[in-house]
Amino acid sequence: MNTFVPLEFYYPLYINLCLFLVLFTLLHTVVLKMEETKNVVFINFSGYLLLTFLILYIGQRPISGIFGDTVNYIVTFDHYRYGGEIPEVNDYGWHFFMKTLATLVPYHIFFTICAFIYIFPMYKISKEFFGKYWYYAFVMFVVSFSFWTYGVNGMRNGAATSLFLWGLSFHRNKIIMGLFFLWATLFHKTLFLPIFAFIITFFYNNPKVFFKGWLACIPISLVLGSVFISLFASLGFGDDRLTGYLTSQADAGTFASTGFRWDFLFHSAFAVFAGWYFVFKRKFEDKFYFQLLNTYLICNGFWVLVIRANFSNRFAYLSWFMMAIVIIYPFLKQQFFKNQHFMIGKVMLIYFSFTYAMYYLYWG
Repeated sequence: MNTFVPLEFYYPLYINLCLFLVLFTLLHTVVLKMEETKNVVFINFSGYLLLTFLILYIGQRPISGIFGDTVNYIVTFDHYRYGGEIPEVNDYGWHFFMKTLATLVPYHIFFTICAFIYIFPMYKISKEFFGKYWYYAFVMFVVSFSFWTYGVNGMRNGAATSLFLWGLSFHRNKIIMGLFFLWATLFHKTLFLPIFAFIITFFYNNPKVFFKGWLACIPISLVLGSVFISLFASLGFGDDRLTGYLTSQADAGTFASTGFRWDFLFHSAFAVFAGWYFVFKRKFEDKFYFQLLNTYLICNGFWVLVIRANFSNRFAYLSWFMMAIVIIYPFLKQQFFKNQHFMIGKVMLIYFSFTYAMYYLYWG
């Protein structure tokens, strides 16, 4: 367990480390060309150091209510550690995973394994698609607005979405990809949404149509949002717990606050704008990128329809976890700008600025 960092500084240390990393990377994009040996050595060394640090930093965190549901996971872990049986649950795979580890390792090892399952796939998919430049995509994942929350609070959801990313890194081997998708749904059944959306892209993969669909979701939600909340709740989307997220009352002033969340819609639009710019303005052609983008648009469009619901951030994350790769992918696949390395640095800074501002200005 990490006892070196006081609880009140645990998240501030992470987010200010991210600030230092983003600014230092920006400096490198100014003074070095992307393909220079010095830069490649720096980004790979820094990337592996960051990967190791984050797995241990998150996995070895102290047990405290400051980390959201961490304490609740401990209660369930202890239940299994002392011989408790798995109750009747929807996400049986997660509980089987917990029960197995509870009989083998202490809870800090369990949390570290969870952190590995959450963070390693972000490295894996970055390495698979971007080779020696994987660092830029990985940092984008790490500085994402939702990264910390789903590493220490919504752990099961975070692990499930990362298993989906891990599956995507095997997109050339449909059997292995399918097994990872199955694993993801056993951890959290809401992953059926991005999996279903991704499958749709094998049959229809035209971004123009999905862009129009996403835009249409905004006025539809403004006018008929409550209808869609009731509809999805009556269909029992996900399970009873998630139906409760749609219909229960949230505490005023929390992250789960209600109303039409223009701030989070603005955040979601980062990836939408990036996709629109590269696909339509710069004529970027890449079948797999179209699949990533269209999957994001479908999942985020679903969230826009229920944006007024309490705890709608739970549904937003079903698209937000893909935002980093949707934005950075074209930059690392094709030359678009005269000084593209510097442009990547600026994009990373702008993207991270939302995360930083939300913590120090919005909640502070």
